[in-house]
Amino acid sequence: MWLFFLLAACTAMGLSCARVCRAAAAAAHPPRVAPGPQEGDRDPELTVYETAYLSGGPRRIAEVALVSMAQQRRLLLAHTGWATVVVPVGRDAFELATLAAIGDGGQRRIPAVRGELAAADEVRKLADRLVASGLALPDGARKSLSDAVRQLKGALLLVAAAAAAAAWMAPSGTDDGLLLAWFALPVILGTATWSLARGELRPYANWATTAGERLLRRVVSEEPPDGPGRAGGRAGSRRHPAPGRPSPAPVPSLLSLAVHGPAALADPALRAALHSSGA
Repeated sequence: MWLFFLLAACTAMGLSCARVCRAAAAAAHPPRVAPGPQEGDRDPELTVYETAYLSGGPRRIAEVALVSMAQQRRLLLAHTGWATVVVPVGRDAFELATLAAIGDGGQRRIPAVRGELAAADEVRKLADRLVASGLALPDGARKSLSDAVRQLKGALLLVAAAAAAAAWMAPSGTDDGLLLAWFALPVILGTATWSLARGELRPYANWATTAGERLLRRVVSEEPPDGPGRAGGRAGSRRHPAPGRPSPAPVPSLLSLAVHGPAALADPALRAALHSSGA
């Protein structure tokens, strides 16, 4: 009887590992919708908003827009978690969406503003453009990968349950150590696949493709120690952005925020504001 449990455990683990590998391969090399640079061409340059999306998704874009306006004194982000409009002027589509998310009252909880801004049409259009360029993962690829990893975790629990059931139902005199050693094989396979997936797919696997990761690594390598820097030569540039690709003016820590998140902000008050619930 214990062989039946072992067969079921191995089958479940093998299918789960195969699904993770297939989803990871599809996420690493999604089909390109729009024509991109040919082999040997110069990599495209990222705006700070595009850098934020590839690093942290729509939520990171919202944080960049909020902090950009706060650092220019057009928005007040209180450590209590409230955003207050000081100067109702937006310099790009994302800042205008931020003002719209705050509303006519001029004040709103930061989590609510961030959530509405992350779902704004401007953010969706930017995401669609990055997906079409082969730099960002489509929604389906992200969901497929997360579902595959979740199935792998479930398979590990199934193997543990099958091993316990097999040990309980094994005939008397059966070598429990040898029996459990057989069940250790699918456990080793599952944990190795999980570890490899975590190692290979971090830190940008939730949003960026392999091509997007390459551009992000270049952004990190070009980021000066004090944080403002450039994103692929454009995020901190004072030149006017190309139509449809807005980029805010360079302000301290903005690129660091786009790449690393709120923890990279030098201002503790801004960090507290972004982490606060606003309750």
